[in-house]
Amino acid sequence: SPARTALAPRDTAARRKGKARRGRGKVRNEGLLSKQKRSRRMKANDRERNRMHHLNSALDALRSVLPTFPDDAKLTKIETLRFAHNYIWALTQSLRLA
Repeated sequence: SPARTALAPRDTAARRKGKARRGRGKVRNEGLLSKQKRSRRMKANDRERNRMHHLNSALDALRSVLPTFPDDAKLTKIETLRFAHNYIWALTQSLRLA
């Protein structure tokens, strides 16, 4: 509000001048920060790797139920999704006509 702005300036640097740091209180050393960042990155990489394994497994399961010719090459991810969409649409249309 305008009244608040007139009474309390929003310049946080001016308000904190001379005060102790806020936050966790401790200044962490660079080695510990580096180790934590590396650990977080490794965990994030593991989560992403697991996510991609699950996605690839799901796409393989979808490919196994789609009708394809045996001599066809493995469909890409986007080809698999598009083919599944079109296949479901075609089945729906055939049910509507029946």
